[in-house]
Amino acid sequence: MYTLITVLLFITCVLLILIVLVQNSKGGGLASNFQASTQIMGVRKTADFLEKATWVLAGALLVLSIMGSAFIPRGADSGDQSLIKDKIENAVDPNQVPSFPAADAPAATTTPAAADSTK
Repeated sequence: MYTLITVLLFITCVLLILIVLVQNSKGGGLASNFQASTQIMGVRKTADFLEKATWVLAGALLVLSIMGSAFIPRGADSGDQSLIKDKIENAVDPNQVPSFPAADAPAATTTPAAADSTK
């Protein structure tokens, strides 16, 4: 479904680009080519058609974008957790005091200075 919506979005975008490029802000564009007396559509009707087509395509682009965001494929094997959330949960607390081995057991206390003096 997501692929279909993406293809429709691209088609809508291309059509919208073409319709906007055909229009001219000063009243020219495609409408300026129809100035013969035997024309089927008048200049005003062509401009109305282009304006309505622009609004329809803009609305379709909006609707398809919202539908596309609703149908974005989610990874099923990754679960609902994000990697950042996992890192936060597994982080070490910096305020926690590390546990060192107890100093009760006497260690062999040979100092390197005492070993050097016997030479």
